[in-house]
Amino acid sequence: MPHIEIHNASILPLLAFIFFHSLALCPNVQPLRASPGGLNELDALLCLKSRIHDPSGALASWRDDSLAFCDWHGVTCGRKQHTSRVMALDLESENITGNIFPCVANLSFITRIHMPNNQLNGHISPDIGQLTRLRLQGQIPESFGNLTSLKALNLNYNNLSGTVPPALYNISSLAFLGLGANQLVGRLPTDIGSTLSSITTLTLEGNHFEGPIPASLANASNLHVLNLRSNAFAGVIPSLGTLTKLRNNLQGTISTYITNLSKSLKVLVLIENELTGAVPSEIGYFMNLTVLQVDNNLLSGYVPDMLGNLQNLSILTLSRNKLSGEIPPSIGKLERLTELHFEENVLAGPIPSSLGGCKHLTTLNLSSNSLYGGIPQELFSISTLSEGLDLSYNQLTGDIPLEIGRLINLESLCLSNNQLSGEIPSTLGHCLILSSLHLEANFLQGSIPNSFISLQGITEMDLSQNNLSGRIPEYFESFTSLKVLNLSYNDLEGPVPRGGMFANLSDVLIKGNRKLCATSSILHLPPCRTSPHKRRNTKYIVAVVVPFATIVAVTMACIAFITLKKRREAKRLTDQSLKQFKNVSYTDLFNATDGFSPSSLVGSGSFGMVYKGQLKFEICEVAIKVFRLDQLEAPSNFLSECEALRNIRHRNLIRVISVCSTFDPTGNEFKALILEYKANGNLESWLHPKEHRQSQKRLLNFGSRITIAVDIAAALDYLHNRCTPPLVHRDLKPSNVLLSDEMVACLSDFGLAKILSGDTSTLFGNSTSIAGPKGSVGYIAPEYAMGCQVSVEGDIYSYGIILLEMMAGKRPTDEMFKDGTNLCSFVESCLPQKIDEILEPILTGYHHEGGEGADQLMVGIRSCAMQLVTLGLKCSEMTPRDRATTEDAYAETLSIREEFLALCRFQNSEEQGSRRSSRFIWIAGVRCSSTWISSFD
Repeated sequence: MPHIEIHNASILPLLAFIFFHSLALCPNVQPLRASPGGLNELDALLCLKSRIHDPSGALASWRDDSLAFCDWHGVTCGRKQHTSRVMALDLESENITGNIFPCVANLSFITRIHMPNNQLNGHISPDIGQLTRLRLQGQIPESFGNLTSLKALNLNYNNLSGTVPPALYNISSLAFLGLGANQLVGRLPTDIGSTLSSITTLTLEGNHFEGPIPASLANASNLHVLNLRSNAFAGVIPSLGTLTKLRNNLQGTISTYITNLSKSLKVLVLIENELTGAVPSEIGYFMNLTVLQVDNNLLSGYVPDMLGNLQNLSILTLSRNKLSGEIPPSIGKLERLTELHFEENVLAGPIPSSLGGCKHLTTLNLSSNSLYGGIPQELFSISTLSEGLDLSYNQLTGDIPLEIGRLINLESLCLSNNQLSGEIPSTLGHCLILSSLHLEANFLQGSIPNSFISLQGITEMDLSQNNLSGRIPEYFESFTSLKVLNLSYNDLEGPVPRGGMFANLSDVLIKGNRKLCATSSILHLPPCRTSPHKRRNTKYIVAVVVPFATIVAVTMACIAFITLKKRREAKRLTDQSLKQFKNVSYTDLFNATDGFSPSSLVGSGSFGMVYKGQLKFEICEVAIKVFRLDQLEAPSNFLSECEALRNIRHRNLIRVISVCSTFDPTGNEFKALILEYKANGNLESWLHPKEHRQSQKRLLNFGSRITIAVDIAAALDYLHNRCTPPLVHRDLKPSNVLLSDEMVACLSDFGLAKILSGDTSTLFGNSTSIAGPKGSVGYIAPEYAMGCQVSVEGDIYSYGIILLEMMAGKRPTDEMFKDGTNLCSFVESCLPQKIDEILEPILTGYHHEGGEGADQLMVGIRSCAMQLVTLGLKCSEMTPRDRATTEDAYAETLSIREEFLALCRFQNSEEQGSRRSSRFIWIAGVRCSSTWISSFD
């Protein structure tokens, strides 16, 4: 066991006291980390040498011109990921004198200081408390019993031996006593629960305590944590309440211990025992289990398929056993599973793709088995996978899937010691939170991806023992968090970077790359040379390149100046437009849409896609409109929509809940609007259900069409006449009219909206006053195609086309409109005698089956339909000045709705008087109930 040993025997109690006292008072505190400007390993050793008198020359190899300090006399470095960290100092009987503190306190990874039989002196620095990896040895001093006011004593994880001083158990003020992971022996006092009256945490695990567990522990009423595992206790467990973490050297099979357990059991922990046999399939009947941990035992056999029945299981760990066979696909049914550990067994076969069904996994560890085949892509659909994915030390083959970039919350990825081939996927650069990456000992090839420049938070990266080629990226110089970089034994070439972490070669391993060269002798690599031919041509290259580069530089500077000016203006407008909305993060939207999955997609257009999702801070579902910023006008479209919706509030206008203006994990700009979600979709899907794969029964009744016409007119009246300055929508069409659960129509998609100012028009985000052919074909006002200015009359034209489409059931782009005909001319040619030809069958109904009342009702419905058609034609006149005004159109639709409601009231009264008239209730596709009528009164 690692330990600390110094010659003067009187120092050990003092050292022990300082060490545990600094930790025990704050048992949860983490070791201090040296600042970037603090001493590193080399500086700490040289500092130590400067404070020691060495008459025998024991430290002769400790030279400041030698960087390989791991080869110095008495210095031992770590293995694997800590190869450049000093782990031990062994200088026994070297006749050295002086003070080793505080220099040694900067060797943060040291676990052993062995310097007996020397002449060391001075005070022990309190900084020794930072060396949390040191292990004390010897016995606990009897004098500790005199610390009668001591509240916390933490001696866990040392190499202490012997018995515990009895006086230590009599300190009534002691609340925290940690003696775990030592070599202590003896029995616990029978009255320990009474004498340690203030104890809240008692950890004695990992020792050699024996005898019975004292029943007096039941008297320690403040006890919260009791850990007695891995000892040699015997006898009956006393009545201590629910001590779910009690562990001892249990033997036999699991079946022995679960036979008489209640099926309502929720937690079963049998860690670090000597259980043998197989995991019983009967465990699948404990349906309430949430935690099953059977690590560090001697289990063998297969993993039972019945584990898939434990639907409430959140933690499943069977690691460090001798389990064999394949991982059962049924594990993928455990949707609530957050941790899955099968490491260090002898499992074989492929990794089941069904594990992708564990949608809440945060940790997956299947390392140190004999798994083979490819890595299933389904694993990378688990967006919650954050703490770690470890598939190392298996026999996995094939490429690393590109989908690995979906794990944007992953902190640790270990795929080392497999047989993976192909290139390192560039999508790994999307995993911005990654702190540890181990891909060593595979057959990977190609260059180190440029996308790794995004991994600014990574602390350790091991790509050694592969076939990687190309140069070492210079961006590694800017990685301030990277502590260990291992690129050894590849086929890398070219110069080694000199800045950043490459200035300290103890943190960079590049052995076994024969084509690497250096521009400095400090790297002990061949110098990077320029060939004679290249030197002769240098002056000619300079003569050609310099003038050309100057021209390019001037041109780029001009472009950069213009671009910067535009960006500043765009930023000013963006900040002004977004300041009223709560900003939502990219991660929030990613989680709300299950990673922007196709199943969440509800629509798409030229400027982006619309997803349905559930934000954690919203009760109802929302619509998330993601803009495709690679489209030329998408950024201005986003700004226009934000500006248009910033100050408007109306029942018939879509409401903006929030916005997202940020960068995605790849570093690309990302913009999205979070809007109200309208469950009934858009008007177009109701007018043309067959084209949208809707049931033929999904048809709008006549009453709903009138109501929608009123709602759209009300929205336009608000935009044109109630807003200051007025706002023109410019892209009015059925697909931009959304319908709520109550079939209330709302205008959406204000990406082309334009704010009118005075007598001139200025497009938001653009200096031109000319509209251009903006909008959708069939609904664009004719004057826009001729370059006329934007006006409210353009929206009225689109509104007229929508009215005609609702009544005739035909698009303005229908194939029947050829040879100069259009929807307007078609409808106009059918008036007034051929009204039935342009109205849908649902409006004509079965008027021939009724009597006089039915005929009178149909006359009224025809009158309303005729008025809507006439209004549609009036609004869609070719000349803007001939069209109806917004105010008139709104008033007209209100009048038509009132007339229709009067018909319904009449029908309702008839229904109450005669059941015979009930056959006319659906004549116009409308049930004229009193409830429906009263909603408008």
